[in-house]
Amino acid sequence: MNNIYFDGVGFDLDGTLLDTFRDLGAAVNYALEIAGLKPVAVETSKDLIGGGAKIMLAKAVEAQVSMPPDNFRALYKTMLKFYSENYAVYTRPYPYAEHVLKALAKQGTKMAVVTNKFEEFATAALEQLGLSHYFTTIIGGNSMGKDTDGKYIAKPSPIPILMAKKQCKSKRFIFVGDSTYDVKAAKGAGLPVIAAAYGYCDREPAELGADAVIDSLNELLPCLKKIGKKYYSPSL
Repeated sequence: MNNIYFDGVGFDLDGTLLDTFRDLGAAVNYALEIAGLKPVAVETSKDLIGGGAKIMLAKAVEAQVSMPPDNFRALYKTMLKFYSENYAVYTRPYPYAEHVLKALAKQGTKMAVVTNKFEEFATAALEQLGLSHYFTTIIGGNSMGKDTDGKYIAKPSPIPILMAKKQCKSKRFIFVGDSTYDVKAAKGAGLPVIAAAYGYCDREPAELGADAVIDSLNELLPCLKKIGKKYYSPSL
């Protein structure tokens, strides 16, 4: 086996592989303007990211006004339309992202993206940035369908991560993300997880409960090796 011990690696997208907050912030502010509400500072939009676009918009709206559900649903659709046309204006991969993906691919490691962003937006952004070919599967917040309450099955549910593991045909899978949604989903799936401290963490990185914390994607490969030694015999 190669020296990273894991045959499958899953990645969150926003705040882990891609720096997306400017485009997401612009979409939120477009919706807020339509609703006659005050915009949020684009830099602070990082604090709203984590549970997907709907939760992101809800937080921004709820901070200013109580909005009837029907009005919010209409506003959310307006936001999604804007974002569908502007999803990768400022979005860029984090430093070392492609270096890490190339290194993992060279070692035969299967990779997946598991994000709460809608699958079509995640796929389109990765395609535009020339990264989509690295991934065996891209699972979005709408990929797994809805539960009995009509809500999309997405992180922190472990189901999307377990599906990624299955589609990668992985026996030794690990996840990398930047939020409590990621850590809860991975732990719920019984899998090790690495926290990306450089991302949009909704808690202090050390408090997320991950197996390890990295400050840059440049630290990921040695971190995988270190964690792998704890979980698997070097003789594998």
